[in-house]
Amino acid sequence: MEIILSKVDNAFILLCSALVILMSIPGLALFYGGMVRSKNMLSVLVQVFTIFSLAFVLWAIYGYTFAFGEGGNQFIGGANKLLLTGISADSLIKTFSENVYINEITYVIFQGAFAGITCALIVGSFAERIKFSALLVFILIWFSFSYIPMAHMVWAWAGPTAYATAESAAAAEKVSGFLFNHGALDFAGGTVVHINAAIAGLIGAKIIGNRIGLGNVAMAPHNLTVTMIGGSLLWFGWFGFNAGSALEANGTAALAMLNTIIAAAMGTLGWLFAEWYYKGKPSLLGVISGAVAGLVMITPSAGFVGVGGALILGLIGGVACLWGVNGLKKWLKIDDTLDVFGIHGLGGILGAILAAFFANPLLGGTGLYDYSTKQIAEYDTLHQLWVQTEGVIVAIIWSGVVSWIAFKLVDKFIGLRVSSDEEREGLDLSTHGESAYRH
Repeated sequence: MEIILSKVDNAFILLCSALVILMSIPGLALFYGGMVRSKNMLSVLVQVFTIFSLAFVLWAIYGYTFAFGEGGNQFIGGANKLLLTGISADSLIKTFSENVYINEITYVIFQGAFAGITCALIVGSFAERIKFSALLVFILIWFSFSYIPMAHMVWAWAGPTAYATAESAAAAEKVSGFLFNHGALDFAGGTVVHINAAIAGLIGAKIIGNRIGLGNVAMAPHNLTVTMIGGSLLWFGWFGFNAGSALEANGTAALAMLNTIIAAAMGTLGWLFAEWYYKGKPSLLGVISGAVAGLVMITPSAGFVGVGGALILGLIGGVACLWGVNGLKKWLKIDDTLDVFGIHGLGGILGAILAAFFANPLLGGTGLYDYSTKQIAEYDTLHQLWVQTEGVIVAIIWSGVVSWIAFKLVDKFIGLRVSSDEEREGLDLSTHGESAYRH
């Protein structure tokens, strides 16, 4: 059968790729920037912008091939596409449907945007005190040994036609990702993106230590208007993040987009009313944070759950992550500056595990498609619960070990933290010689 490019699907994923880039720059940069003190605003913008750029360059050089290249194993891809060798404007790759193809360059861009925002997410945990040079070296190491293997383990597979027979399926499993082979559901990055980045951030915040004056000096967000703009761009860009993960402009993409809206909206309301009850006043920061919590919660299962599941996941995310940035943060006693773990970590863990329940057709989910029988398979909730838990455990341990080693190496040879004088002055002037505002 002739292999033909699906121009509609290709255009759709190109658009979704642009939306994911918008999430990072300027979305995440503004979201984070408004939450730090004014003397560190510019430093956060520089960090997010530079890290996204660094990650995408590394992705083109070796990231893509070791995540999705041929000739690898269950934990890492092959080296046949270093510097994107062999990928031309005519190269096509399979999507999730038989005989539907998009340009491989399109897929490179889409997945590269994911890699960029994942690396950039980490900086929120230790904003206002890390050396810029140390951060870049850490990202280089972490991207290479944590992001790439996790992306391969979860998303690398041999395509829909590789499972037609038992023999071909056995061959496909040798080169498909470890967690994919186990049946882990991660539609758009609960483990690969959110848990992976949040664990790295948490460990970094612990090793680097608390900000000077924490608990005694005012450290409130300096510009919530900017944070609201950034958060809104995150929500908008998340449509590309989740809907684009269907790899086709089909009903699954539409379902993922609808669930993304519903979960974010429900997360907003869940956080708002819980905070209103808990603190006596509903805040703008709470509204924005609730939306992000709902977005994180739905990401692992956006294309697998029904509307009811999205509503419940969004509500749980809003309430649970409110506790995550208050109660859990106090219990951990780690200065996670912008609550990366409280939202992305906790939300990613809960979202990944709860996907096992809400993907069940009995609860409105889509179930799991069996490519060998070409129909929806019988759903085993308890088995899927274990598989989802396994994926969470692997993500925590993998990122945790890589992050700890990377931070320790960087601390030994470069030093992680700016001096106390530089920290008090603010990283805008002390590191970059600029100020975000005219004084």
